[in-house]
Amino acid sequence: MKIAQKTIYIHPKERGFHLIDYEIKKALKDEIYTISIGTLNLFLKHTSASLALGENYEKEVRDDLESFFNDIVSEDKPYYTHTYEGKDDMPSHIKSTIIGVSLTIPITNGKLNLGTWQGIYLNEHRNHSSVREIVATIIGIPI
Repeated sequence: MKIAQKTIYIHPKERGFHLIDYEIKKALKDEIYTISIGTLNLFLKHTSASLALGENYEKEVRDDLESFFNDIVSEDKPYYTHTYEGKDDMPSHIKSTIIGVSLTIPITNGKLNLGTWQGIYLNEHRNHSSVREIVATIIGIPI
């Protein structure tokens, strides 16, 4: 059994849904390719962004997801009391809670075992983000 853990730093991104497959695979290339059967757990250490799996080809899907979440979790609700950091403050926390901050992805023969059209999303819910930290934990049987 092999266990590895690494923190991945994602540079600030504009508000929206962003594919981060490349950044994840690049940061973990030395760890993933050594695993025959295992799992990768990604944990985002923030409460105003989220992680998800989604369509990895058509950017319109990510744009539509952003529009949908902005519609169902709109800003400036009169009942929001947590608005210390601006009008996107509470909506970003709600979106993060709905979508979630962790993913578990199988590893098979040294590769992430994602579906053909699946990609890893970092969903930035703030208008002005900061560097985002993702703790990646790999557990598996070495090749």
